Amino acid sequence: MTGLTHTSQLTVTEAVTAIAMGSGDMPVLATPAMMALMENAAMLAVADHLPEGCTTVGGHITSSHLRPSKVGDTVTATATVILAEGKKIEFKVEARCGDTLLGEGTHLRFIVDKEKFMSRL
Repeated sequence: MTGLTHTSQLTVTEAVTAIAMGSGDMPVLATPAMMALMENAAMLAVADHLPEGCTTVGGHITSSHLRPSKVGDTVTATATVILAEGKKIEFKVEARCGDTLLGEGTHLRFIVDKEKFMSRL
């Protein structure tokens, strides 16, 4: 799986601003929304390479958030597998608005059987 990558895209709307998400009081892309986009890219990077009936769940994410994005901006997040060991997958993640780096970090996901996972709730 090492090297698998995916880029997800989001247009900043009022619904994903710091004000709407409660993470701040400015009308800019909320950090939690940026990190969710990074998680989405990671999930999709490996989705087609998992055993039948399996998915991945997030275990840990660390990222900077260096620059703001205004409503109407298009933000992309790219996740690249840097290590796959058993059920553990580590990703390098970054978010950009055009050529501008918004944030970067790492993300850890675990492969789980969907039915077993849900039966434990």
